[in-house]
Amino acid sequence: MNSKSTARLSRRQALVLSAGAAASLVAPHARAQGYPDRPVKIIVPFAPGAGTDAMARLVAKHLGEVMGGTFVVDNRAGASGAIGTQLVAQAPPDGYTLLLVASPFTTVAASLPSANYDPLRQFAPVGMIATGPLVWAANANLPASNMKELVTLARQKPGALNYGSAGAGGVNHLVLELLKSRTGTFITHIPYRGVAPATMDMIAGQVQLITGTIPALLPFIKDGRIKPLAVTSAKRSSALPDVPSMTEAGLSGIDVVNYFALMAPAGTPASIITPLNAAINKVVTLPEVVARFKADAVEAAPGSPALLGHFIEADYRAWRNVVKTQNLKIE
Repeated sequence: MNSKSTARLSRRQALVLSAGAAASLVAPHARAQGYPDRPVKIIVPFAPGAGTDAMARLVAKHLGEVMGGTFVVDNRAGASGAIGTQLVAQAPPDGYTLLLVASPFTTVAASLPSANYDPLRQFAPVGMIATGPLVWAANANLPASNMKELVTLARQKPGALNYGSAGAGGVNHLVLELLKSRTGTFITHIPYRGVAPATMDMIAGQVQLITGTIPALLPFIKDGRIKPLAVTSAKRSSALPDVPSMTEAGLSGIDVVNYFALMAPAGTPASIITPLNAAINKVVTLPEVVARFKADAVEAAPGSPALLGHFIEADYRAWRNVVKTQNLKIE
C-alpha cells in the first residue's frame, strides 16, 4: 500500500476525533412530527453477546431516554454481518429501522464480493458513537518485543510466523494485510471463528500473533501469557498507556481503529436524522456512558452525519486499496 493510501486512515481518524467533537454538539433541532411514535429497531448484524451487541444495547437505552421513545435491539447475525446489513439497506427510510455498525461494515464490503451491499450508496450516516484501537499481541516466547523487532523477524523468516484473525475479511485480517503491504513482509494468515480461539492458540504457540480489542486481550496481557507490541492507532490508548502507537513504533501512516456508529437506509429524511444525531451526541457525553466507554477502551466520537459519511467513505476506500494491493481473494 502506498503512503498516500495509508495516510487516509490517519487523516480520517483525525477528522472524526478532532473536528467531530466540536462539530455537532448542538441543541436538537425540531424533530419529525411525532417521531418516534412507535418502537425503533436497531439492527445488530451479529449475535447477542458480541461487543457490537453490547454497544447497541447501551445506546438504545439512552437514546430512548433522550428522545422520549423506545429503541429495541434486534440481532440478525450471519454472513459476517451481511445479512443484517442487507436487511437495513432494504428497509423503509422512515427512521424506524437503524443499523449499528462497526468495522466489519466497511471491511467486509471491501473484501467480500458476496457481501452484496454498498456502504456508500445504500445507507445514510446518522452519527458516530465511539472509536478505539486494536492491540498487536504476541506469544510470550516470541523473540520480538516491539513492532520493529517483529518486522525484522518476519523479513528474516518469510512465512514462518503465523497470525490468527477473527475471520477472513474482518478488520483483524485486513490490519495484517496492511502491515504486510506497508513493510514488504510475508506473515501467514490463519482465520478463526472469533478472536477467542485465536487467542487460545496463540497462548499455546500454534500461532505467534493476533490483534484484538483491548478488553478482550487485557486479562492475558496482565497475567503475562501474551505480550503487547503496539496499539493499531496513531496515538496511544489510555487503557494501555505503556504500549506504543503505530507512529511511535516507526509505522507512521497506519492508523486503524474499530468504530461504532448508527446508519439508516438511504433516503431517510434529514428531519429524522438531525434529531437522532443530536441525541447520539448527547448520549456519548452522559457519565454512565463515558464510564462504560472507558471500561471498553474506546473514546466518544461525536460529530455530524457528514463527518461520519466522510469517515465511512475513507475507511471503505482505504480497505479496498489494501484488498487490491494484496490481491486478496476472499469468499
